[in-house]
Amino acid sequence: MDLVGLIPQFGNLAFTVLAFVVALTIIVFIHEYGHYIIGRLSGIRAEVFSIGIGPVLLARRDRRGTRWQIAAFPVGGFVKFLGDANAASAGADADVLQGLSAAERRASMPGAPLWARAATVAAGPVFNFLLSIAIFAGFAAYQGVATEPLTVASLPDMPGLEDSLRPGDEILAIEGRPTPGLEDFAAFVSDLPDQSPLAYTVRREGERLEVTAPHPYPPLVGAVSPGSAAMDAGLAEGDVILSVDGRDVATFEQMREIVGASDGRALALKVWRHGEVLDFTLLPRQVDLPLAEGGFETRWLIGISARFLFEPATRRLGPLEALQAGIGQTAYIIRASLSGLYHMIAGNISSCNLRGPIGIAETSGQAAAQGGADFIWFIAVLSTAVGFLNLFPIPILDGGHLAFYVYEAVARRKPSERALNILMGIGLVLVLSLMVFGLTNDMRCP
Repeated sequence: MDLVGLIPQFGNLAFTVLAFVVALTIIVFIHEYGHYIIGRLSGIRAEVFSIGIGPVLLARRDRRGTRWQIAAFPVGGFVKFLGDANAASAGADADVLQGLSAAERRASMPGAPLWARAATVAAGPVFNFLLSIAIFAGFAAYQGVATEPLTVASLPDMPGLEDSLRPGDEILAIEGRPTPGLEDFAAFVSDLPDQSPLAYTVRREGERLEVTAPHPYPPLVGAVSPGSAAMDAGLAEGDVILSVDGRDVATFEQMREIVGASDGRALALKVWRHGEVLDFTLLPRQVDLPLAEGGFETRWLIGISARFLFEPATRRLGPLEALQAGIGQTAYIIRASLSGLYHMIAGNISSCNLRGPIGIAETSGQAAAQGGADFIWFIAVLSTAVGFLNLFPIPILDGGHLAFYVYEAVARRKPSERALNILMGIGLVLVLSLMVFGLTNDMRCP
């Protein structure tokens, strides 16, 4: 066996596992800290705060009596409150509760008022959403929004820009058509001819000039999706696609149409990268894409996203605008997840859209390999997914506990311990079945 040849593969595996562990640890910590801090503020005492499960590696006890620990297997975590029968808060420990005073019983999870228990349980998913909102808002604030009139801030390294546009140019018109405001710019671009170069009218240092430049959306790779055919083939951000399947392309839309009509057969790409022309062959993959109006569209994709011809000058968003953007992005992910789940159950889209731990780990590694910004964005997306999943009304998940609390509020009594044990067992089977299903998809789906 060639052990030396295995070193790069082992390195990639180690990087993937490390990225997955880092992402999961951050998300689990935020989730469990939500339970802990809201429980503490509600008067419920936490006995154990654990990151990871299994044998304890490190532990310390704080002045409030909570033991903070790191366990051997970083695949989850938990907060065990006073009076809980176990780490999943599945039932009460009758022996512990029996020996508590009235004040101590109030500080236990089973003995706390309904509002305190509900707030403590709901806080985990809510903190996941808050993490996502904070990250998305941070990105929005950093990236800003394009100024009007549209102004060139920087240009990519690509052919066709020699003696063309320059940083600082204000784009007044393209092909003789005045450039509209930002809200109408996408429709404006879609009406332009699918060709390059195009005629641009610009204002440069107060002077009106005519220059030629590529289409506003050239076949320029803006980003490569983790786990995509493009990433597997080695395409990179900044690559310029010259031809697809032997056909020259001048716009990103032309390339998308060729890929969409490929029906999954292998495509040959000629790519310009920093002055060198490279050849790639890749297999498009069938992907279910959420539509803005709801539902899904199934298309053949190679996994690259478009990039505007130039980086526009931007203005910074105010705190409220950035917060609105963060909430909007988080809400979009939740809506798309709900729609995807519905359409998978209905059989309208492939069940391969649901991935398990291997698929998530691979995506973690690929996102981290693309850079810190992509990895942080991935953490925000995964945090939203974890919060959303935990709200499912399945016993053992936070949503299941909240469903029990709704029953308690309506019936004015708690479910019996026997009923809770049965329902928790059913919930455990459902969660394990979902994990096995996702793991099966990781192995059988491309």
